[in-house]
Amino acid sequence: MADEVVFEYLHMEMINYLYRTAEKIEHDHCISKLESLGFRVGQSLSERFTKDCSRFKDELDTMKFICKDFWNSVYKKQVDNLRTNHQGVYVLQDNKFRFLTQISSGKQYMDAAPKYLAFPCGMIRGALSNLGINCVVTAEVSAMPACKFQIQIQRI
Repeated sequence: MADEVVFEYLHMEMINYLYRTAEKIEHDHCISKLESLGFRVGQSLSERFTKDCSRFKDELDTMKFICKDFWNSVYKKQVDNLRTNHQGVYVLQDNKFRFLTQISSGKQYMDAAPKYLAFPCGMIRGALSNLGINCVVTAEVSAMPACKFQIQIQRI
């Protein structure tokens, strides 16, 4: 329980620090900085969580690992829903995303949501990159604290 609180506090303080030290023009830079920090963390975590696992047989197996094992290890719950169009687009839905539950559920904080989702988008992208899947990850919030992460696989 204590490690969960520390993780949430670290995430909030990391965002506050970046935005507090940035100039007004650099807010897009803050989002990309948070995403790149998340990317590195996601790479490390996927390496750690898969050290005793056999290789995944396909893309869908890898996504199931992200939704179940990876998400459970990081956020202490599984993804609520995984959808795919079987053409390289996956949507992970979390109805009570941990980093958004601390923010009020009112609409006045909807514009602040992207800065709290940049790090998790990077973590997903980093984990998948380490597992051999290049992708673009975006997040969407329609009602707090529910969140959808869209993963677009980049074919080479």
